[in-house]
Amino acid sequence: MSKEFSWQVRVYYEDTDAAGVVFYANYLRYMERARTEWLRHVGFEHKYLQDELGVLFAVKKLSIDYKKPGQLDDLLTVKSHLLEQRGASLIFQQTISNSFDELLSQAEVKVACLNTETLKASPIPENLVTELINDS
Repeated sequence: MSKEFSWQVRVYYEDTDAAGVVFYANYLRYMERARTEWLRHVGFEHKYLQDELGVLFAVKKLSIDYKKPGQLDDLLTVKSHLLEQRGASLIFQQTISNSFDELLSQAEVKVACLNTETLKASPIPENLVTELINDS
């Protein structure tokens, strides 16, 4: 799979720690928002997934490597690359870079598709996979 989605976010004061750099957990928030915006971009908002298709996504596994700190007022680019699609999960590679194209962090994120009522693994809707793969 080779599809990628880019989304930008500005670093605000509330995103930083006492040293003035992006607090480490906020990189995970940025990545979550980027995946959400990709879903929205291809027409699958979370509310639609839950209410109409009866599924939701939850992070099952995550590995992250922090390379360099982001700082106040930086404009960051979060890239989400779909590595693999399995029956009930998606695996993404996500990177965050600053406006100088310096890599700040990279992660591999596995998200599981769950049935909203049982919270057990559920097949990913085929039309969603098609949109993610064919998104240009």
